Amino acid sequence: MKYILVTGGVISGIGKGIIASSIGTILKSCGLRVTAIKIDPYINIDAGTFSPYEHGEVFVLNDGGEVDLDLGNYERFLDINLYKDNNITTGKIYQHVINKERRGAYLGKTVQVVPHITDAVQEWVMNQAKVPVDDDRREPQICVIEASMEPFSFTFQLGGTIGDIEGMPFVEAFRQFQFKAKRENFCNIHVSLVPQPNATGEQKTKPTQNSVRALRGLGLSPDLIVCRSAKPIEMAVKEKISMFCHVEPEQVIFIHDVSSTYRVPILLEEQGIIKYFKQRLNLPIDDQPSDLLMKWKKMACRYERLLKVCSIALVGKYTKLSDCYASVFKALEHSALAINYKLDLMYIDSTELEHSTEVHNSVKYHQAWHKLCKADGILVPGGFGIRGTEGKLQAISWARTKKKPFLGVCLGMQLAVVEFARNCLNWKDANSTEFDPDTKKPVVIDMPEHNPGDMGGTMRLGKRRTVFKTENSVLRKLYGDEMFVEERHRHRYEVNPELTQCFEEKGLKFVGHDMEGNRMEIIELENHPYFVGVQFHPEFSSRPMKPSPPYLGLLLAATGTLNAYLQRGCKLSP
Repeated sequence: MKYILVTGGVISGIGKGIIASSIGTILKSCGLRVTAIKIDPYINIDAGTFSPYEHGEVFVLNDGGEVDLDLGNYERFLDINLYKDNNITTGKIYQHVINKERRGAYLGKTVQVVPHITDAVQEWVMNQAKVPVDDDRREPQICVIEASMEPFSFTFQLGGTIGDIEGMPFVEAFRQFQFKAKRENFCNIHVSLVPQPNATGEQKTKPTQNSVRALRGLGLSPDLIVCRSAKPIEMAVKEKISMFCHVEPEQVIFIHDVSSTYRVPILLEEQGIIKYFKQRLNLPIDDQPSDLLMKWKKMACRYERLLKVCSIALVGKYTKLSDCYASVFKALEHSALAINYKLDLMYIDSTELEHSTEVHNSVKYHQAWHKLCKADGILVPGGFGIRGTEGKLQAISWARTKKKPFLGVCLGMQLAVVEFARNCLNWKDANSTEFDPDTKKPVVIDMPEHNPGDMGGTMRLGKRRTVFKTENSVLRKLYGDEMFVEERHRHRYEVNPELTQCFEEKGLKFVGHDMEGNRMEIIELENHPYFVGVQFHPEFSSRPMKPSPPYLGLLLAATGTLNAYLQRGCKLSP
């Protein structure tokens, strides 16, 4: 097993996840089996109870793990299926060690950070690295580990600040691990920032020098330094970083801002990273990548040449941070690229569509409605809580009555049912018990197994089977006329099965349900170009070269090409 540790310096959010994913993609293109692990130093057991404004979206895995969004990047880039144990947190490690102590595993010993916590980290990494993540179920050969340790690169520079001290055991664990794994099996890549102040226009290397120096002081020496910058970095800057950071010039890699993340693996490959890994880790590969990376190159070039534009309005409540809907954006982008369109995603805060905003800030209200009206399609994603739901209901009503292509995901589907009940069945007080526990028309109810006490990990999570109950379904055709599909779920509430007959009689069809036939999974509206709701989250399974069918259907309907696509037998035109 070969281990590649990716650390970060200067600031967080400079693209460690994309760099780690791109490195994995390059190695996979060379014929190697690659897995990935993400380490987060927070004390939470998992990401399930975070607000999206904390760390972005919560990504859901096949096994129901609620994890950091970077695992979504790994899955999309590498086309693999990871597990919840591929996301290590301080909370998981301490819980694991404390449980062992309670069972008497350390009987007679004082349990300490070193060696017990650091040993637990190393054991976890070694065990999880062996778990197959490809469809062929063979053990991986390469494990890419992304560790969120940016604050420690500057702990000493900032006058002894120790704001994120909980991550220090991970630093020490990998300091020890590099000797346990042996040099020929362990490589450290440090991702740093090269800022370019507007006042001088000069690219500054000092932050990278300090970051590498601090990392060395903690016992880890980078083998590769990946420098992030807004613009391409000059050769003189590369030579300066090489000289002051004690690495060869070819060990300094530059990644500037590019038009799409699809270009990042290509930039890495062009700077000789395959040849370096082959020599440094003694890998049994050729110097040149296989057809897989050539497909990435073609995809990146095609993305940059797109001329036709399709606009989608995303109506949600977490629109101030795009990472809150990272997988939704990627699923839309994959689908747009598949039909040779450039995606124009317009984020609309659902509260700005509500009457209260018209009263207090009419400019915002009219701007939000202007965006919604000019969009080619409308998407209402998942979410929790009552804030913004009335605005989402307004957007859904607009899509239904104006025959705009619409996709509702999770809460979006539930609200589509509420909107239909209020405006088509004339149940004016219809609601979800999430928002009104005492509603007289509970069209959306909490699931029987939901435990309202503990919040973490108590939802219906992970991959579940959805069975189509009719052949007359546009979504079934988009899925290749399969009898069932398996998609990932994350919800506490569901459509009330006792009331579905009323909806069916008025044209809102429940075309998919769970294995037992009790849980409504897919809705489709008759006599509408594309009005679809899904209880699951198809965005988590979307891949750059395998777009998600519900999202693809939305883009096809928004561009007026859905019927032609279905007539061709669901084959994309060249």
